[in-house]
Amino acid sequence: MCVHYNIKVTGKVQGVWFRKYTKDKADELGLLGTVENQPDGSVYIEVESNDAKELQSFIDWLYQGSPLSKVSQVILDEDDSCKDFTQFDINR
Repeated sequence: MCVHYNIKVTGKVQGVWFRKYTKDKADELGLLGTVENQPDGSVYIEVESNDAKELQSFIDWLYQGSPLSKVSQVILDEDDSCKDFTQFDINR
């Protein structure tokens, strides 16, 4: 069963390679979705998978983020309807 998360990450998460590291982690775990910067300084992520363990590993990683980031908050919104992404992309 596919699980889809809409995630907002706040803190010092722009200008610190957060999107690149997020993509690298998602690719490592075999997850699908997108990551993009938001005008308010946060990062928005959509991620999905059939593997709940890999999704949880990804979510756990988000609290740490990239080496230069300072994550304040990770806000999760779970959705059971997947969008059938074919890869994990950085939206610019």
